[in-house]
Formats: sequence, C-alpha cells, structure tokens
Amino acid sequence: MKRELPDILFAAGTPAGANKLAAHLAAGRIRPLMPLVYTSDINGKDEDIIGRNLWRLLSYKFPKAVLSHRSALEYMLTKSGTVYLTGRETRAVKWPGVTIRIQLGPGPLPSDTRLFADGLNVASEERAMLENLGTYRMVKGESRTVDREFIEKRLLNILNARGEEGLNALRDKARAIAEELGMSDAFARLNALVASLLATGGVDVLRSTAARAHVQGEPYDTNRLSIFNALIAALKATVFAERKERVKDDKEFANIAFFESYFSNYIEGTEFEVEQAREIVYTGRDIPNRSGDSHDIRGVYAVCADRSSLRARPANAEEFIERMRQRHAVLLAGRPDKDPGFFKQRPNRAGSTHFVAPGMVVGTLKQGWDLMGLLTDPLARALYIMFVVSETHPFNDGNGRIARVMMNAELVAQGCTKLIIPNVYREDYLLALRRLSRGKDAGPYIRMMDRAHAWSHWLDPATLDGLEQQIERSNALKEPDEAGLDWPV
Repeated sequence: MKRELPDILFAAGTPAGANKLAAHLAAGRIRPLMPLVYTSDINGKDEDIIGRNLWRLLSYKFPKAVLSHRSALEYMLTKSGTVYLTGRETRAVKWPGVTIRIQLGPGPLPSDTRLFADGLNVASEERAMLENLGTYRMVKGESRTVDREFIEKRLLNILNARGEEGLNALRDKARAIAEELGMSDAFARLNALVASLLATGGVDVLRSTAARAHVQGEPYDTNRLSIFNALIAALKATVFAERKERVKDDKEFANIAFFESYFSNYIEGTEFEVEQAREIVYTGRDIPNRSGDSHDIRGVYAVCADRSSLRARPANAEEFIERMRQRHAVLLAGRPDKDPGFFKQRPNRAGSTHFVAPGMVVGTLKQGWDLMGLLTDPLARALYIMFVVSETHPFNDGNGRIARVMMNAELVAQGCTKLIIPNVYREDYLLALRRLSRGKDAGPYIRMMDRAHAWSHWLDPATLDGLEQQIERSNALKEPDEAGLDWPV
C-alpha cells in the first residue's frame, strides 16, 4: 500500500508539529528510526531506510560539519559503509549500516557549499583535493583518502573537460586555501601533479597509467576503459556456439557482403529498397537525388567484399588502427566533406552521450586493442572490438559502419561466419549499445548479437536471389515494430 507520509520525518520545532508527530506515532503510521527522527516505513530495514536518506539525515544530524576527504569526491559510502566528515571533535558515530567518522578540523570555508539550504556542508573540489593528498593513518584497514591514482585521473578529467585554464584555476584556488587549512604539504603534492600534467614538470611524480600516458603524448579515456573491462568480464562469462564460415568461394562471400552493406547502411538511416541497392552496387548507377547515399552503399560493399584484406589479422594496435583508417577511407570515399580516413578533430556525440575526445582517440583505441588479448573466443573478440570502435567514435561520420566492418574482419580472420544485423533488429541493437555505454550492462548487447550471429549463420549464400528470399522469409527486412526475426533455430 502506498504510504502518504514522507519516508523520514524530523522532530518538530513547534507544539503543533510535535502534536501531529505524536498523533502519527500513536496511530502506528510512523515509528522511531533514531533520536529525533521517525520513519513511515514501518516494516522496512533501518539500514535500507538510512541508506536511501543518507544525505538528508547527515545534514540534519551534523549541520555544522563538512563532508570531506574521500566522501567529498566519491559521494558514496565506502566498501565498509563509512562516510567521512570534518567537524568540531574527533569521534565515530554508528547507525545501522553506516559509520560516520568525524575528524577534528577546519569548519566550512566560503568556497565550500551546502548539500541542502540548512544542512551539511560539502568541501569544495579544491579543498577535497588537498584533503585527499594529506597523510592519515588507516582505521580498520581503510583510509580516509582515495588513492593517488584516483586523484591523478580526476585531475586528468578536469584537464580534458576544462582545458589548461580550468586545471590552473583549480590549482590557484587550492593555493589560496591551503594555508588556511594548514595543508601546505598537500598543496605541494597537488602542484607537482598539475605541473606534470601540464608538461611543466617531470613524469616521475605520476603513478597512474592514464596520467603518464597523457604526459608522454598518448592519453586515453579512462572512463571508457572501465566500460571495456565490464564488457570483457561479461564476454568471458559467456559460452558461444562455434559457427564456422559457410561461404565456399569469393562469389558467395560477395553475396553476403551485399546484404551486410545493405543492412549496415540501414542502421545508420541510409534506407533503400533491396532492388535499388542492387542497382547501385551492380550497375554503378546512383539513385537520382541520392548520390551521397548511393556512394555509401558502394563504399561499404567494397570494404565488406574484400575477402583477402579481411582475412589478414592485424599484428598490433598500430596495424589495427591503420587498417581501420584505410577501410574508412574507402567506405566514405563518396563524402570528402566527412574527412574519410582521418580521425575527428572536433568532439562528437549522440544525444547525451559524448564520445572520446579527439586527443584521446588513438590512446583509447590502443588500450582497447591491448585488452582484447584477454579474449580468445572469435565471437567474443568480434563483439568486443565492435564496441570499442563504436564507443570511441574516432571519425566524423561512418563510425557505426566501420565498427561493424572491424567486427566482421575479426570473424573472417578466424574463419567464422560474419555477423549481420538486420533491419528488424535495429532498435534492439541501438538500445543494447546504449545500455552498455551508459550503465555497463553488457547482457542485452551480448544476447542480441549472439542471436543475430546465429541467424547470420543460418543464411545460405549460394545465390543472391536465394539469399534475398531467405532473408525476406525471416522478417529481416521488416521494420522493428512490424515483426520479429523468425527462422528455424
């Protein structure tokens, strides 16, 4: 039954408010949660109620304290269920599921903010950086501060998002408050890190791989690496069927390549009737008023049909990147305004998703390639590298198409069936990518791609006409809201 009262209620400051709370208590609509705090969740666990109302409760109980150290950067409980504050005395407070560790220290500064209008203060970004670069003893195996790599990655993200001016501004603000906080040693450490990231100091002071890579000229997107690792873990936990290549010769390979190109362009909104696409590819004629789209169909087909090139596996990350650029140059040869074969110079995004910054493209692709060595199954490797390219979005245009080309190149190189994503799966594909990108949930992506691969393996490429009939019977040419993919599994 839906509760009409708030999840938590605080002791009232007026007689009328106190009487109302007493009436609710007497009627069994609320119960005590902690001194001066009540809850309307009569049967819920105290630790659950406290967990979902943590910041409001901290603000009510400790309005003069400052959310500080690692808590001011992480904004969550630590693994041990601890939150760190700075206040007027050193003590520990235990709540169900939560430990509040308060350390004696400076009160709120003008640069700090309030979590609520009348509640807990929160250390400014500059103050939190200084606090986390201080030296503190471990308490029950846990530190009040994040590790140095966390700080370096945070500073690197600030540099990437706000530029040198933004990083210098943070350093200047930290310098201004360091003396007031008694943290001159911590500022010296912060200053050394910023100087290194701005290439005015040495690299030896840096510990994280990402920060050192930035200074040495090959930065990469650490947030993307976290998603890549989540995908690898999910792929390692999945057992895929073995689907060896069914094509017998180059002609059959070309038949598959035609529909691979047709469907890959459809996903990106380049929609033609199959007969129109056949005319574009096999006669070389453009569809009237659609010259660019016609070139897209031919360009993708040319790459997908190049069997000898796709069979050759790259030996290293550099070779992988170079082949991708070469294929992209062919793929978008008909659109010179899109800089075919050249990585983007300006940031790009899809909706609210911002892709890897231009200066991090090469480093992110190299890191992604190196991580692929953890995978051995051909389909797992193909699904992984497709996502790496798609998530990096290295080009101004054609990123989805080149990502799927690189996926199928991995499958062809290992003697496996290509993976084609039909029209009817377009929404499933795009939504699955979004869930993986935004929530690190790889399950939907792996399941739908595995099913698409099973369907692709079912296709008989002996003749183009026969292949088209087979594709049509399976509903693959339907719109996503018209039918489901159907074939004898």
